[in-house]
Amino acid sequence: MSDFEPRTLRGFRDYLPDVMVPREAMLQKVASVFRSFGFQPIATPALEYTGVLLGKYGDEGDKLLYRFRDNGDRDVSLRYDLTVPLARVMAQHGGAIARPFKRFQIAPVWRAENPARGRFREFVQCDVDIVGSEGLLADFECIQVGAEVLRALGVDRFVIRINDRRILDGLMRHLGITEQGEQTDVLRVVDKLPKIGWDAMMAELRQKVTLPEHGEVALKTFLEGGLQALDGNVVDLSVAQPGIDSLNQLLAYAEALGIRRYLDVDLSIARGLDYYTSTIYETFLLDLPSLGSVMSGGRYDKLLGMFTGESIPAVGISLGVDRLLAGLTELGLVPPGVGAPDVFVVIVEAGETAYALGVAKQLRSAGLNVQTSLEPGAKMGKQFKLAARTGATAAVVIGSTEAATGNLTVKMLSTGEQKTLTAGEITAWVKPS
Repeated sequence: MSDFEPRTLRGFRDYLPDVMVPREAMLQKVASVFRSFGFQPIATPALEYTGVLLGKYGDEGDKLLYRFRDNGDRDVSLRYDLTVPLARVMAQHGGAIARPFKRFQIAPVWRAENPARGRFREFVQCDVDIVGSEGLLADFECIQVGAEVLRALGVDRFVIRINDRRILDGLMRHLGITEQGEQTDVLRVVDKLPKIGWDAMMAELRQKVTLPEHGEVALKTFLEGGLQALDGNVVDLSVAQPGIDSLNQLLAYAEALGIRRYLDVDLSIARGLDYYTSTIYETFLLDLPSLGSVMSGGRYDKLLGMFTGESIPAVGISLGVDRLLAGLTELGLVPPGVGAPDVFVVIVEAGETAYALGVAKQLRSAGLNVQTSLEPGAKMGKQFKLAARTGATAAVVIGSTEAATGNLTVKMLSTGEQKTLTAGEITAWVKPS
């Protein structure tokens, strides 16, 4: 017997049925929304050559790669997200893929970061991306998909905070911050504003860069004033104006589609990854503000060019499954008992097992989830106890009398109500439409 203690690695977890069942139900709804907008599924390997991933996420992201040498002494890493593998797919198979290409992928990714509430080192992402369209409608469609996903999951109180990296670039130019490394440092600090507040953000920022004399005033005006406050005293308009115009157009589209109430311009949204080029967005549940973003993304027109050598516009949005499921559970939007069998078949006499299996098959064909006793002829009390443990809605009792007449005893396990029904009548009672 091994003296090793069975345990999972920190930041990883097992998914037992009480989590997996609602998780799968959620993912089915998400995939249904994706397909309704014309997105098609793809799959990519969990492992990539490290060279594919390295340098695409910035220095901080590169440090979070699960990187190792495999048995063939190749330098490989577990995928950090689903976007960079998509870029590799387009470079490798792009000639055979019609554009614009609308894909979705639901798969696990790995990041060696500190676990937190709703955040794990292994987690599933749901991505939709549009490759090959530079028009703003593609950006809006990704935002619209994000809103529809949450509404399909029963969430109505959420906000999609949008910004544009070109506006942030205009701020950097106005502040005289031109070095790429310094710009990245500043944006990562600014991105923390909603979490840590102005004073803490400024204290951290002063450690990173030296702002010009007018810098703090310009930065405060930028972050608090909104789009209407952006002028030449706050940003370099030659850089920022296209981003300002794009945000106004996105808001106009949202107004026309009736989802404007879900969108909010937030100039502090920066997104930590280096590959974003214009539109960026993060989504928050209003009733769980401390949960963090449950869905985020943006436009990344330069990333695919790092593999292909050509300019290929792309935009996407990614949903964090575990964090969102944690939020839905906390909000009471994951119904208890979901996934339990509708019917548990109690087999009173072992000689009627074949008949009982036939009834179970008939009930499954009628749309019910059915579990049968694996101990035919065991004491009824034991079988009913097991039925209750499965969370089944009803128990169907089958013995020689039921087999001879076709009249089955059906008992609702929560109320004790009992009826005699034929197999064809059970569905309507147990699971009324």
